[in-house]
Amino acid sequence: MNIILLGPPGAGKGTQAAHICEKFNIPQVSTGDMLRAAVNTGTSIGKEAKKTIDAGNLVSDEIIIALVKERIESPDCKNGYLLDGFPRTITQANALKQQGITIDYIVEVKVPDDDIVVRMSGRRVHLPSGRTYHITFNPPIEKGKDNLTGENLIQRVDDDENIVRGRLKIYHKQTEPLVKYYRDDAKAAFSDSKFIAISGVGSLDEVKDRITSALIS
Repeated sequence: MNIILLGPPGAGKGTQAAHICEKFNIPQVSTGDMLRAAVNTGTSIGKEAKKTIDAGNLVSDEIIIALVKERIESPDCKNGYLLDGFPRTITQANALKQQGITIDYIVEVKVPDDDIVVRMSGRRVHLPSGRTYHITFNPPIEKGKDNLTGENLIQRVDDDENIVRGRLKIYHKQTEPLVKYYRDDAKAAFSDSKFIAISGVGSLDEVKDRITSALIS
């Protein structure tokens, strides 16, 4: 079962990805993790990537595709894998196809922008421990204070409402076209991929159940 998980920032993809991987016994293939590992171990691809990074440039799609192809040939991917953070563009999706990398399911987690803004802008964090609260859904006992230590909670910079809305604009412009690409591709008679749109609104367990039901149906 080879899966791509799509959705806007704040849609809960990280939590759902972990659930999918555990449920179906497949690894989460993160391009970021692969890139760091290749650089640290000094593989030929890693050396090439390091030169690019050291020069202050973005790593090319060709390098990322090579890393993905190398990674999914590992023994732990024999049952499948979940691609994390890739592809992000139609160009990258086409490159995957051209390399013969097949995808069984494309899962889109759909959450309205306003709901995401409420989720993310309401988060508060106790930095020393990493404990997370929400001013509406999971408030601390004392406003603005960690339940265990009484220390101040903070709002991360990237959880500011303006920052969140900015990230959503980037998603709609750059990555959302990928959703249409895969939806249209899945409708084509020559495609073996199945596109699944799942509502990400509700409790974590509700969303988990929706995804699991869709993948085993």
